[in-house]
Amino acid sequence: MKKQNSFITFFCLGVAVYILLFFTAQISAQEHAGHTSPSKAATKSKTVTPEVKKPATESREDIPQVEISPEQQKLIGVKTVKVDIRPLQKTIRTVGRLEADESKLATVNTKIEGWIEKLYVEATGSYIKKGQSLVDIYSPELVATQQEFLNALKWAKQSAGSPQEKDKNSSTDLSLLLAQDAAATLEASRQRLLLWDISADQIKKIEESGKTIRTLTLYSPVNGFITQKMAVLGMKVMPGEKLFDVADLSSIWVIADIYEYELPLIKVGNRALITMSYLPGKELYSQIDYIYPTISAETRTIKVRLKLPNHNNQLKPQMFANVELKINLGKKLMIPESAVIDTGKGTVAYVDLGNNAFEPREIKTGLRAEGYIEVLKGVKKGEAVVSSANFLVDSEAQLKGVKPLPSK
Repeated sequence: MKKQNSFITFFCLGVAVYILLFFTAQISAQEHAGHTSPSKAATKSKTVTPEVKKPATESREDIPQVEISPEQQKLIGVKTVKVDIRPLQKTIRTVGRLEADESKLATVNTKIEGWIEKLYVEATGSYIKKGQSLVDIYSPELVATQQEFLNALKWAKQSAGSPQEKDKNSSTDLSLLLAQDAAATLEASRQRLLLWDISADQIKKIEESGKTIRTLTLYSPVNGFITQKMAVLGMKVMPGEKLFDVADLSSIWVIADIYEYELPLIKVGNRALITMSYLPGKELYSQIDYIYPTISAETRTIKVRLKLPNHNNQLKPQMFANVELKINLGKKLMIPESAVIDTGKGTVAYVDLGNNAFEPREIKTGLRAEGYIEVLKGVKKGEAVVSSANFLVDSEAQLKGVKPLPSK
């Protein structure tokens, strides 16, 4: 009986050892099939070693990046665009107001005291030509000066016609002195009349007729429209009192407002396109003629001036106009504005590194125009940046704690 039990025990131990050896052999075979032999692995490592890819892998691991699978990118609509150099053109659109050309404005006034006896211009807005009569003014002082001129003229003629008698005991000829005084008085009277706007033709007429002119006629100094009329028939006028304002509207000014931040872009000579609702479909072209030296404290704008010819008097002062300035700024490194995220402390763009990895980078931006923004620092030409769904990419990066490295 004891022999039988020993045999059974020995048999069970043998079966257990067999099973253990069998499974050990299977595991060893699988490991052998999944790995290369030591000699082959050594040979393979010898052929790969010259390429030295380990440092690149290590530097890439140092770069902050967020990985998004292709399925997720498709789901949220990620799109990328290449960073490229392109021409930059800034368009400034503003509103202008038409005003009269200040260099062609004139005021008519009188230099003597008197009364308006005749009025040739009846209403404001009348068109007058240069040299056209405006008013006749009666002035007692003017009449007295004319009489003084006639007396001086008569005295001068008498002094010139009288025989010159020389005093043997005197070195001075009395008649000659009297003639000189008469000529000087006559010239003084003539100059006074000229200074009171009596024309040379009128003075000649007074001299030839020997009679005074009752009234002084004032004439228009320019061609234009009467914009203000203060003169009324019969009113008394004083020296220097304004009677008419005359505006020559053959050319017109356009005064436009430019915001303070746009001031560095504009300069004298910039061309402008001007359109008005009054002339639908008509495009007028001009250029900046002058930039005013002060900025409005209320609107933070500066005024610029443009000139337009006013054919057929189509343009009226105080009309409004749309002004469009196109300014070429040269070629710049540009990316779409949609590719830039403003964090409040700076600006960030996500660069596509390939293999579904995106790197957040701090960038320095410059000018903005036509939906693009200039990049001064942070990305290079040829790199791809996320231009759509970049806020979702940024949210994924924030969840994973990925932050851009500070720019150097």
